Amino acid sequence: MLHGPDAFLKTLAVVLGVAAGITVIFQRLRQPAVLGYLLAGVIIGPHVPVPLVADEGIVRTLSELGVILLMFSLGLGFRLRELVRVGPTAGLTAVIETSLLAWLGFLAGRGFGWTTLESLFAGAALAISSTTIVARVFEEQGVQGKLRELVIGVLVVEDLIAILFMTLLTVLAAGENVSLGILVSTGGRLLGFLILLVAAGLLVVPRTVRAVVRLGRPETTLVASIGICFALALLAGAAGCSLALGAFLAGSLVAESGEAEEVHRLVRPVRDMFAAIFFVSVGMLIDPALLALHWHEAAALVLLVVLGKVVGVSLGAFLTGHGTRLSVQAGLSLAQIGEFSFILAALGLSLGATRSFLYPVAVAVSAATSLLAPGLIRASGRIANWVDRKLPKPLQTLASLYGTWMEGIRAASRRQPAQGSAVRRLVGLLFLDAALLASLAVGSLLFLDRMASALVGWTGLAPAMARLLLLCGAPLLGIPFCVGIIGLARKLGALLAAMALPPSAVPGTLDLAAAPRRTLVVTLQLGILVLVGAPLLAVTQPFLPGLPVAAILLVLLAFLGVLFWRSAANLQGHVQAGAGMIVEALGAQMRQAGARKEGLEQIHRMLPGIGDPVPVRLPASSPADGRNLAELNLRGQTGATVLVILRGDTALTPTAREGLRAGDVLVLAGTREAIAAATAVLAGSAPQP
Repeated sequence: MLHGPDAFLKTLAVVLGVAAGITVIFQRLRQPAVLGYLLAGVIIGPHVPVPLVADEGIVRTLSELGVILLMFSLGLGFRLRELVRVGPTAGLTAVIETSLLAWLGFLAGRGFGWTTLESLFAGAALAISSTTIVARVFEEQGVQGKLRELVIGVLVVEDLIAILFMTLLTVLAAGENVSLGILVSTGGRLLGFLILLVAAGLLVVPRTVRAVVRLGRPETTLVASIGICFALALLAGAAGCSLALGAFLAGSLVAESGEAEEVHRLVRPVRDMFAAIFFVSVGMLIDPALLALHWHEAAALVLLVVLGKVVGVSLGAFLTGHGTRLSVQAGLSLAQIGEFSFILAALGLSLGATRSFLYPVAVAVSAATSLLAPGLIRASGRIANWVDRKLPKPLQTLASLYGTWMEGIRAASRRQPAQGSAVRRLVGLLFLDAALLASLAVGSLLFLDRMASALVGWTGLAPAMARLLLLCGAPLLGIPFCVGIIGLARKLGALLAAMALPPSAVPGTLDLAAAPRRTLVVTLQLGILVLVGAPLLAVTQPFLPGLPVAAILLVLLAFLGVLFWRSAANLQGHVQAGAGMIVEALGAQMRQAGARKEGLEQIHRMLPGIGDPVPVRLPASSPADGRNLAELNLRGQTGATVLVILRGDTALTPTAREGLRAGDVLVLAGTREAIAAATAVLAGSAPQP
């Protein structure tokens, strides 16, 4: 057996040689290189009868370098100001998605007959998507823009949540009691380290990088950049954070220097080599024999990950103001698990909290979802268009207007600080009620025996009666918190809706925004309950018998769902009636010289909540010339809605079969980004799907 440098060289030669050969074949077949790397790992792994076996320890060490360099490269294209901008929406999306997957994973584990701790570790492993897989596939497929920003933002928040999972699961596995204090102290320590690292890094890293680049020596720039990357990754690891998170922040700090493009060009070849080794190391962990024994569980968890993440991320992204297309694409992009799942599964095994089967099952689920990831990301645009076309008409109308309403809320919070303060106060109270309810539910069961013994000593009751009183008393004590959460959700939804669609300031006048405001109120209340309820389910389910919290939440969501559908149907009727009136009024005005501007202002008055209508003229070279709106699928591609078609002196109601001609003026409604994307499509300057 080889040792030392000889073993290292042999392992490196085997890994890179087999990976190169397999990926050349995959590129000939027009398949993603990631799949080739995974297959290469299976071939050189210890579980198949092929006389090419690499040292697992050496490969795993090299693969960690690949993760760090991938995250550093990702951070180079994601400046801190961008992270701050997408942080709130990405954070809420990540909370909804990880909570949903942790809950579903726990239920699946219990359904398979696993222990409570094994089910907890399984839920945590299924909740965290693979930053490495997504970064690599995005790089290969050239994914940029809003989709990349949203997905990377969610992944960064997921890394933070994964660290909390690791801390809490370690405490649980050790048999210690989990309290709100432990959670707060862990989160505070993590947040404090990140603030300190970013603050100090902003003072040092950008200046250092600029000074190095001015030397004009590419090799010096490369060495200095990678040195910064590994130094900050090491600091993050020493503080209890993930190495990947530290490397990502290092890339973001280097990007603040303005030299990100040059650094990325130099780092890319090194990163690509080590990233290939990482994916090979994942493939080496796949044991076909063990998979044959647990394929039922692995197959069920693969389906759970794909469907759960698509639904969770899409729902969270949509509720935070992203359009249908972007939300569905983000969900499909995150439908996999990866490196953190291995870490969490290995943690459970090392602590003796799980049996040996969980780690290979997690690897199998990760490998299967990694194989699906490139195809899902590549097809995400087509799938999103299909979802948009298949939505019922009321939901299509709501989806096209919701983003505009969320833009209005953000604009109003900037214009009116007092309203923003009121929103923050209600959010704080909502968080407090949810935290107290979770603490009551978990604490009443963790300390049930101790409290029952104390009650027996005080009152002389029988132990069984004392336990019964406590089990009945805890839900009664939780009722005020549940009522408080529902009431605060109602108040917060009404306040946010009034910010987006203010009521008429003149008493006695017709409130044209009443119908869309009612719809927005119900939608926001539904979203707030999902945002609060999903983490409550994930936190309390392992400690509660049966599904009481889930049942209560599902009843509330079903009730709000009925109201939501009725409101959406009323909104559809309101918009259709208003559109007909607008076409008639605008047609009359179009016959008057110079009346177009007044006509657009009239649209805004008659249909408040659609944003500022924007006219776009189709040039002679437009790809929309000669096509109808159904073929163009403008709303599915961009999120913008065609309100009116102006053709000469005629105003036309847009229908799916209405053909477009060069010279037509399309009056568009939607968010600023949706309008810009639609304008590019109509002008022919955007790629057609």
